[in-house]
Amino acid sequence: MQKEYSSKMKSIGGYLELQLSKGHEFYPLLLKLNTGRNALEYILKVKGYTLIHLPYYTCEVIMEPIRKLGIQYQFYTINDQMEPVVDFEVGPTECLLYTNYFGLKQETIKALSTKFPNLIADNSQAFFSEPTENVDTFYSCRKFFGVPDGAYLSLNSEVRLKIEKDISLNRFSHLVKSIETGIESGYEDYVKNNMDLSNLPIRKMSSLSRALLSGIDYKDCKYRRNSNFMYLHDFLVNHNAYAFDASTVNGPMVYPLLHASTEIRKKLLEKRIYIATYWPNVFEWTTKKMYENYLAAHMICLPIDHRYTHSDMKRLLNVLKHLL
Repeated sequence: MQKEYSSKMKSIGGYLELQLSKGHEFYPLLLKLNTGRNALEYILKVKGYTLIHLPYYTCEVIMEPIRKLGIQYQFYTINDQMEPVVDFEVGPTECLLYTNYFGLKQETIKALSTKFPNLIADNSQAFFSEPTENVDTFYSCRKFFGVPDGAYLSLNSEVRLKIEKDISLNRFSHLVKSIETGIESGYEDYVKNNMDLSNLPIRKMSSLSRALLSGIDYKDCKYRRNSNFMYLHDFLVNHNAYAFDASTVNGPMVYPLLHASTEIRKKLLEKRIYIATYWPNVFEWTTKKMYENYLAAHMICLPIDHRYTHSDMKRLLNVLKHLL
């Protein structure tokens, strides 16, 4: 009688699969999920919070799990150091969500953790900032690396939700096109991928995203971010209306340049230098008199990631010096 083999057994032979470097993930011990917003939903489900305090200055996708779970929410303002203006109470069944802006606010998270036991750290912009003890912290991998999706979650609880594994096969095309035909050619697919990530159920990180994240040279990525950041800072520090401690940089997401001019973003675009707006929804949530509204209009977030060298930063500065 012929023995039947399980489909779960490793196959032998056949075509050669995509070959990737087999290293280690940066956060091997954290929960591995499909999206950052779902990592927040995971926290809210496990902790059972009835109300969440969140900043006006944040991405609108944060609202997705809040609305999905029917949780009450209240916005709070931030000061010119991008720290919470705490003129409210956080009750025992409530939580405070704070964004580690640009990866520069780790010390603020540590300080807040001593005052608010129900603090949630949004490290979507701070991949290399490790979780603060006893603080629920989530990360969005695609903000830092060329992956279709993926998130990590540090959860201060032993409770685990039963979830299935995600499949990223249909969210990969923009990454392939970026190699074959250039970054611009994959932009429409990138936008579609962003839409496809909306309202997904909480799932485990896909095998594809895990494989990609296991092949990244994280040490080099962080070094390049730090190096490019400081290269820009040496020139821009005297032009920057946002003051911060550059000695604490730890693989930041971007270089945040706050300037009164409203023409900088447009002029950079003309030179094929693409600057994201953080965040368009803030204009809808705030009035023009609010600081957050000013930030959304005037914060120029300059790319500094591992794709670039000092030569690229010099090109960027050559454009900026005529605009500042």
